[in-house]
Amino acid sequence: MRFAEALAQLEAREEPSLEVAQALLEARGDDLERLVSSADRRRWEQVGDEVTFVVNRNINFTNVCTKRCHFCAFSDHVQSGRGYLLPRTEIVRRAREAEAMGATEICIQAGLAPELDADEYLAITAAVKEAVPSLHLHAWSPEELKHGARRSQRSLRSLVKQLKDAGLDSVPGTSAEILVDIVRKKLAVGRITTEQWIEVIETVHSLGIRTTATMMFGHIESAREQAIHLLTLRSIQARTGGFTEFVPLAFVHEEAPLFADQPGVRPGPSDAERLAVYATSRLVLGDLIPNLQVSWVKEGDQRTKKLLEAGANDLGGTLINESISTAAGAPFGQLKTPEELIGLAASVGRQAVQRDTLYRPTEATDSSSWRADYGDFFTLRSSDAFAYRPAGKASQSARVSTSQAKPRR
Repeated sequence: MRFAEALAQLEAREEPSLEVAQALLEARGDDLERLVSSADRRRWEQVGDEVTFVVNRNINFTNVCTKRCHFCAFSDHVQSGRGYLLPRTEIVRRAREAEAMGATEICIQAGLAPELDADEYLAITAAVKEAVPSLHLHAWSPEELKHGARRSQRSLRSLVKQLKDAGLDSVPGTSAEILVDIVRKKLAVGRITTEQWIEVIETVHSLGIRTTATMMFGHIESAREQAIHLLTLRSIQARTGGFTEFVPLAFVHEEAPLFADQPGVRPGPSDAERLAVYATSRLVLGDLIPNLQVSWVKEGDQRTKKLLEAGANDLGGTLINESISTAAGAPFGQLKTPEELIGLAASVGRQAVQRDTLYRPTEATDSSSWRADYGDFFTLRSSDAFAYRPAGKASQSARVSTSQAKPRR
């Protein structure tokens, strides 16, 4: 399909087809400029000029994982000697510290360590919620939920309901990558399938729990496969209404095994591809998922500004401890203060508004007492205090709630 025809259909508010979405995603040159302009107008119509963000903290409590996803530079296998596992007491300490900093959200995701099962996910959820009941607990990816249910031989629905009762407030829509199984098999053998990802998300939504939605792009997928992914999310949202936002996640290649080991892998998306993905996402999804988020940790300030002018309206969160992109080689830091995010929006003539996880405005957070460093992934990875080993007893300082993790000697 020709670009002009595709754009005209979406500007006329017609239901997007696969051919239309693909034509927009492939736009370059003058066509891309027209697409970006159209998406920026649509953004203003749907959500106005405000740029939103949340004050949150990531707690990626272990990098130990039984799966070997080729795109992931964060995880380490059980015997690597570079694994870490935070005990519940440390997870809770970080949550309390985040509350004292003015955060409204804690995001908990981690690797699939052998010890982790439904009972441990429930125990962590309950411990955090008891310690900081005012914080919104955004936790447990679809991969983790499937893993926990399988390890504990209970139904997915039962586990999600138990987690909700224990204090889970919302779920990250990660583990999505590209929702096309031929691509997923190349990214990671044994990874959660497209059907399973949809099952988890729709189960979570059916229990009244909201999720985000993501797409990792710029690696081995085609524009047509990106289009399939977007239309899959659109279909889910039309059925459930459970997505709070859509977050395109640019592939960070520097430390990713996928880029080093497989020929033909793109080194992340080009600037033109980024603009096309964001602008197309606004036009294809914006009527059903109006919030389009830029990952500043993947994009950096300059690209973030461009993407705010290509349909995006949200800057995500302060993060405080970002590990996944940093491990992959993203050079843009692990923390941004509210003031920095406000300044980023102001640089493109937009006003920033602090929000909670569900996009309700909140009072502004004063970060004048924040430190520059709250610990990072590389420190944890080399730390004796929280080091992981697959056998033996843990020292008292690093004791975890399961029996198979202990500090390095």
